[in-house]
Amino acid sequence: MYALDCLGGPTWFKLGDRDLATHVERTHRLLMGQSLSAVTRYLCTRLGIEHSIAPMTDDEVRTIIRSDVGTLEFQQYFVARRCEPRVLAVEFRGAVMARPSIALSEALDSRDLSAIIICPSNPILSIEPILHVGDVRRRISQYRAPVVAVSPIVGGKALKGPAAKILLEMGLQPTAFEVACSYGDLIDGIVIDSCDTALTEQIESLGLHVMVTDAIMKNRHDRRRLANQLSNLPLRFQNEV
Repeated sequence: MYALDCLGGPTWFKLGDRDLATHVERTHRLLMGQSLSAVTRYLCTRLGIEHSIAPMTDDEVRTIIRSDVGTLEFQQYFVARRCEPRVLAVEFRGAVMARPSIALSEALDSRDLSAIIICPSNPILSIEPILHVGDVRRRISQYRAPVVAVSPIVGGKALKGPAAKILLEMGLQPTAFEVACSYGDLIDGIVIDSCDTALTEQIESLGLHVMVTDAIMKNRHDRRRLANQLSNLPLRFQNEV
């Protein structure tokens, strides 16, 4: 970034060398005609990642932010402007016509999944793009196994990023209950943090199962603990869903 600055280039997209190297190599391979799925598999192999990771689609989908300062590309909003503009609406350009990647489609067709877990990421910026691709939302909602979301909002605040800020700007309250409402009939249950225990009855009134636990992951031990709890959820829900 220092060298780029010396050359008069744009330096607002501040990432470390390993991130930048990944972007450069991915872009290079995409320009050679490889699919995003193929590039992702290649990068996982080179980085020693053994479990399966797949993009939502191999087609082009762009997140566009409509804000009080105009229309912004996602990285312009997220990185260059540090999420400061007020969000009025979010568009996932190309999502409706996009097809789910082969790996995602095969996963949604599999009869072996015991559950689908929606991780505690930003429901608007990170999860909604996936759900907007083709018929992904419908296929998840119709899946026979439990679909469980983990709330990224804890005690009225986002664990990371601008989720709480965006919810407020779009006229919604930053609570685990609002997260549950946003997913609607897509999910069968939701995991909330123990500090939001008081919301349990309100969320259950939506017809959802609620698991209350320590949802904040501060270290590897916390991540393993929560992952183990999530892996046991199907046993809890199988007779109720």
